[in-house]
Amino acid sequence: MLQRRSKLIYLLCLFSYALSAIAAKSYYDILQVPKGAPDDQIKRAYRKLALKYHPDKNQGNEEANKKFAEINNAYEVLSDNEKRGIYDRYGEEGLKQHAANGGRGGGGGMNIQDIFSQFFGGGGSMDEEEKIVKGDDVIVELEATLEDLYMGGTMKVWREKNVLKPAPGKRSCNCRNEVYHKQIGPGMFQQMTEQVCEKCPNVKYVREGYEVTVDIEKGMRDGEEVVFYEDGEPIIDGEPGDLKFRVRTAPHDVFRREGDDLHATVTITLVQALVGFEKTIKHLDDHLVEIGSKGIIKPKQVRKFKGEGMPLHLSNKKGDLYITFEVLFPTSLTEDQKTKVKAILG
Repeated sequence: MLQRRSKLIYLLCLFSYALSAIAAKSYYDILQVPKGAPDDQIKRAYRKLALKYHPDKNQGNEEANKKFAEINNAYEVLSDNEKRGIYDRYGEEGLKQHAANGGRGGGGGMNIQDIFSQFFGGGGSMDEEEKIVKGDDVIVELEATLEDLYMGGTMKVWREKNVLKPAPGKRSCNCRNEVYHKQIGPGMFQQMTEQVCEKCPNVKYVREGYEVTVDIEKGMRDGEEVVFYEDGEPIIDGEPGDLKFRVRTAPHDVFRREGDDLHATVTITLVQALVGFEKTIKHLDDHLVEIGSKGIIKPKQVRKFKGEGMPLHLSNKKGDLYITFEVLFPTSLTEDQKTKVKAILG
């Protein structure tokens, strides 16, 4: 009976472990590479994803920060032959046991920033990275309406670029320097270097056009970029550059943006300035803001309406709205009007 109970407990533990293994996302899935991917493919995948989800480019975005940590954890394991072999055979549980037995465990051997800085030039060799040829980035200045920047929206942009297509014939590719020794005399050899190339199917550039949908996020500021990775100019035997849409605020008929604040000018009559008035202004999402006054308004007076400005990017907060009042004075007065004004104000 005791033996059967122990066996049952063992099977339950095994089943629980299997479920957790199925539910967990594999390191290969995180880096978006197949299980048998070679080292250089893993490095390229890490480079692209780490740049995309780096906290400096995703400030305040907790999902991106979590993704960045997952990417570094996966790369730390898959870039280490010993850890990768253990992971492929026994999964994360095997890495934990390996660490408990004195080895280096997955995700615990190196700081995230250390991995990133070593890979991108903060203390490690960049020889491998420098071999990756990359096409030109394409930067497009994109004028977004103030309404889209206030509420969020999308823009359709026509894009034309070079696309690599198959072409007749063969071409030299994957060129590399190979070292060999040439005998120049009895027992004497000279080291020589020769460039060796493979023969690959030929390719050519063809110009193609297509429509790109650009998502404008609420509160984006001038100079912020919407990046389409590897959608820039292609290059033979290398990675394409990136396509970057750099946001600019289009002029607006009513509002002027300064940072996260909005400014507008409203003209009122002299009578309104003296006795007060009721007035609303239509905001960017069509809600009405009450800007009336019961007191005296002086020319060029500025009133602040808290929380009625632009939304802060990746935040629930908003800036403020500043209204400057212009007082419209009459161009002339009759003698009778002058007498009445003196009687009232004199």
